[in-house]
Amino acid sequence: MDESGGSGQPRSGNDEPTQHPAAPATPATGPARPGQPTPGTDTGQAPPDEPTMVVRRSDPPQQPPHHDGSTDRPTEDDVTGPEATEPEATGNQAAQDAANKTENPNADDEDANPEAPPGTPEHPHTHPGDDRTLAHAGVTKGRPPRRERGPGGGLLMGRPFGVPVYVAPSWFLVAALITWVFGGQLDRVLPELGGLRYLVSLFFAIAFYASVLVHELAHTVAALRFKLPVRRIQLQFFGGVSEIEKEAETPGREFVLAFVGPLLSLVLAGLFYLAMQPVEPGTVPGVLLAGLMISNLIVAAFNLLPGLPLDGGRMLRAVVWKITGRPMTGTVAAAWVGRLLAVSVLIGLPLLTQSGALGTNAEDNVGMDTVMDALLAAILAAIIWTGAGNSLRVARLREHLPELRARTLTRRAVPVETHTPLSEALRRANAAGARALVVVDTDGHPLSLVREAAIVGVPEHRRPWVAVSGLAQDLTDGMRVSAELAGEDLLDALRTTPATEYLVVEETGEIYGVLSAADVERAFVKAMARPS
Repeated sequence: MDESGGSGQPRSGNDEPTQHPAAPATPATGPARPGQPTPGTDTGQAPPDEPTMVVRRSDPPQQPPHHDGSTDRPTEDDVTGPEATEPEATGNQAAQDAANKTENPNADDEDANPEAPPGTPEHPHTHPGDDRTLAHAGVTKGRPPRRERGPGGGLLMGRPFGVPVYVAPSWFLVAALITWVFGGQLDRVLPELGGLRYLVSLFFAIAFYASVLVHELAHTVAALRFKLPVRRIQLQFFGGVSEIEKEAETPGREFVLAFVGPLLSLVLAGLFYLAMQPVEPGTVPGVLLAGLMISNLIVAAFNLLPGLPLDGGRMLRAVVWKITGRPMTGTVAAAWVGRLLAVSVLIGLPLLTQSGALGTNAEDNVGMDTVMDALLAAILAAIIWTGAGNSLRVARLREHLPELRARTLTRRAVPVETHTPLSEALRRANAAGARALVVVDTDGHPLSLVREAAIVGVPEHRRPWVAVSGLAQDLTDGMRVSAELAGEDLLDALRTTPATEYLVVEETGEIYGVLSAADVERAFVKAMARPS
């Protein structure tokens, strides 16, 4: 079975993410250039009577006066505010997910619309040395996008084709279960083995999961052939999962990607059958080969059932996608068939076992065997039902991802030079209707982004003596993102370099503004709340 694959906290005040592209900020003095909006116009900024960059402490600590009555600059401890929340080490999650999660729209949906919404002024070009350089720094206290997490407690077994293969802790439980059950069967077939039957059974369990790994590697190779990234393969309690991070671009590729897994299981069953021919029945090799042949046939048949999250469900999704032209319709159809399948397994599997239809003696299926059959059916049904629901949620996520555009989520900001007092910088931001600050050099090149968490930590009566450079975070290459990014490409860029703010630039290298990770998170939650 294969599986195709920022978090923030709302802040008080009137700093909700703008719904229009960020416009250049006009400083407090000097006329606006043509094309620049003035404060109060409908460009996504707050009205003049609701200043957007006034940052206050709810309970500012009272600083004792100096004994000599001096008003020297505060110490480093006075101006350093609380640090922004650090990213969680891992990625999806996940905008993924995701998020980890990781997050995966169609290729056609991933193209960002470079045009701004109607009625929104464009950014004029920046000019070196001009204090009105187009800058926009969305300082926020929201949590940054999360990095992808590894399978907690999983054991790395290798990297075939460059894809890590992990064994989850639950595998050891199912390996012990298989060893116990198969050992009981060997006791009836080969009683002369004695205690060695459990060693043979353990070998069977390992060989069986090696077959499952081949099944998952088939999905992985097909995905890599279609240039779809594969995060990892994980062997777990009920089989394995190939975590493919993007969705196939066409229904034909989706069908092939799903079908190759069961196909390889059928091929393995055939190979084990051929290997049985020269082997004498009733021997250890004969029993092992027969068991591996039957188990691979079961794996293939089970995965071909037409319901998500099984491979057959993805094949059904591809067929409905091809017929309707809408991948979401295919997902809904296959997910609901998966839920019906879960109910059928829950009710039908114990009934089939009790009736003897599966080749067992109905008179022997009493007591503990009946309980085990019901428990197995309940676990399988829960896995299928949960997987179908997750498939629906992931499909909704993919459908709404293209609505996340860096250009429309970018905040307006004003550029300030290194030694500008914080109080003056905030005054300029309020006058321009901006909500962020960018520290620039004398030529107007951005150096760093001022952190709102640090601003909050400075009492108002200290702000005239605090330079913005002491509250800023230096820009790194990963903190510069293109204004044209949208959807999964945008989330990938944020996951690659976790931060609370990102400098948004045009393709020409011109500064467009600053993107807040918390704004992206709020926009995503809002989009997910809308019906598909």
